[in-house]
Parts: sequence; C-alpha cells; structure tokens
Amino acid sequence: MLRNSRVLMPYLLVIAALVGGFLWYQSEQVPRMGRVVSTGSIDVGGAFKLTDHLGQPRSDADFRGRYMLIYFGFTFCPDICPTTLAVVAEALDKLGPDAKKIVPVLITIDPERDTPAVLADYVKAFGPTFVGLTGTTEQIKDVEKKFRVYAVKRPTGESGGKDGTYGVDHSNVLYLVGPDGKMIHFYTETLSPDDLAKDLRTKV
Repeated sequence: MLRNSRVLMPYLLVIAALVGGFLWYQSEQVPRMGRVVSTGSIDVGGAFKLTDHLGQPRSDADFRGRYMLIYFGFTFCPDICPTTLAVVAEALDKLGPDAKKIVPVLITIDPERDTPAVLADYVKAFGPTFVGLTGTTEQIKDVEKKFRVYAVKRPTGESGGKDGTYGVDHSNVLYLVGPDGKMIHFYTETLSPDDLAKDLRTKV
C-alpha cells in the first residue's frame, strides 16, 4: 500500500498543480471568483473606442476629468442589470451636487441586439446622465478583456435557442474609474443605494 502511494504521489502533485492553476486563472478572468480585489492595484481597465447611445463615437479619453461608474450588462437582461442600474441611479440622486463628478456608463455585452437606438431608449429610464455604449463584437470583446468581464451567451426559450433566442450570463461588477482613466475601485456585490452613495462620497 505504501509503495503504491509513493508511485502515485508524483501524479497527484501534478493534478493538484493543474487544478490550482485553473482556479488561479479563473480568479484572474472573473473578479467575483477566487480573490476579491477592491482597489486599482491590479491591471484592470484601459482604453476603448465605442459608439454611444446617440450614435456618436466615444472613447475613454472623452471622460477625462470626471469619474466613470461603469457597468457591463445588456438591455434584454431580465433582472440583475436593471436592478443594479436602478441602485446606481438612486445612489447618484443621494449624492446631490457631487453626482456631477460621475458619469454612469452602461457598456453592453450584447452588441448584436443593443444598437444605439435600443440603448437610448433603455438608459433614459435611469436618468439623463446615463451613457450607453456599444460597438462591434470585436470592440466589445476587447473592452471586456481589459476589464476582465465574464460574459457568455446562453440559449433560451422552448426551442433551446434554435430560434435565435438567447441570454447572456455575466459577472455583476461596478467599476469606478478615476478622472485619469485608471480604475480606483470596484464593487463585486450589489449594494444598497445608501451604501453605494456613502462609499462614493469617500472616493470622488
């Protein structure tokens, strides 16, 4: 028995290393998995060139001098996206004049359906300061990678997606980007409007 254990030990160590590496990789890709990082001490975020809900080209440079509170979601999202954006809207209302320092931004993870017109109709429900951003599939994938966003299509409906219906499973993270374009904080749990407003007051 002891001899068998010694023979198997190298294989067990290799398996353990592979599992550990996989979990580390997942924690790097999805902020909600593994480690919880709440500061800008890791490389998250970066430059982007997208199209806003008015059909105008927008880049990260257009927001310099103001904070961005960025959320990655989609307009067909049934619950978590509108809930999170409603929390953001209420939190900004509670900030009063300080809310002018922050631009709330929705970057779609569903560019196929979320055209500028669709985004325009959607973001106006949360407030006049909200900005919706979309782009080509390649542009969206690029910004998702930079912000380490998890987003995967999932077939839905009675046909199992054969009729083209689908949802998108995705991470639920709010990113606070500073006036210099660098991420300074992110929220990995849905906060109450009061808690979010309280924390934003300490950072903007």
